[in-house]
Amino acid sequence: MTKHIYIYSPSSAVRSRAVIRRGVARLQALGYEVELDEAAFARSMRFAGDDATRLAAIHRAAASGADVALITRGGYGLTRLLPHIRYKAVARAIETGMRFVGLSDFTAFQNAVLAQTGATTWAGPALGEDFGVDGTPDEIMQACFEDLVSGQGEGAGWQLPRTEAAARPIELKGQLWGGNLAILATLTGTPWLPGIKGGILFLEDVHEHPYRVERMLTQLLYAGVLARQKAIVLGHFTNYKPVPHDRGYRLQTVIDWLRGQVKAPVFTNLPFGHVATKVALPVGSKVHLAVDGRDAFLLWGHRH
Repeated sequence: MTKHIYIYSPSSAVRSRAVIRRGVARLQALGYEVELDEAAFARSMRFAGDDATRLAAIHRAAASGADVALITRGGYGLTRLLPHIRYKAVARAIETGMRFVGLSDFTAFQNAVLAQTGATTWAGPALGEDFGVDGTPDEIMQACFEDLVSGQGEGAGWQLPRTEAAARPIELKGQLWGGNLAILATLTGTPWLPGIKGGILFLEDVHEHPYRVERMLTQLLYAGVLARQKAIVLGHFTNYKPVPHDRGYRLQTVIDWLRGQVKAPVFTNLPFGHVATKVALPVGSKVHLAVDGRDAFLLWGHRH
């Protein structure tokens, strides 16, 4: 049976219709039935329509019966909608097999759904950023997405920097959660941040200088969020510019500082974030984190 993908815009307005149409065409070429939400190209200021329009788009996606609900793009806007989302309807859709997929601003939706219902969503591509690119979509991103759609994905693996190679094998089990650091910091102290204990927290961000990354991490640290985790896994932090007065202060400085603040191990290089090569991650699922030397794995399939 042909898989059905529903495309909608819950955050910022689409900047290029051509990019979205190219992404739709690529999904169709992969054999998927693609349905574009009626308000996918709506605009109100910087948003993809006013709050009521974007909220209705989320609820149409949940009611669509699609196998996958995929965002056009991230940006900003979902935090405005969190008190008004019909979480039970979203959870019912997930129970019937729908997979909500996205990243960046979508982190707000994912963590609110987890906090309110315990249901799993997927951190993965956005239509425009990943399938609508002017060129060939990343092979790993596409393969991971196809595994997600088919239900065949069982895990993700990557290589750690040499400096993080484990002297002995490490195995941890916990609930995977997280996403965009700026959004998670924004949700701290609200009903929309899951109270995960013993979790595997993954983080990424874009356009944030290392000092801003550190500042947001301190918010999670002082709120007690980081101390409750079994491991912290860092994806990519991209598109920022060092300045002369940094004088050696860089992202690695922040990572070293973080390791001095928490007892949990901190791993890097997870292929996720605002980068072409990204894996798909089940936000809210129980996972097995295994590290052997420089080889790291997040496993969630039944065999593991």
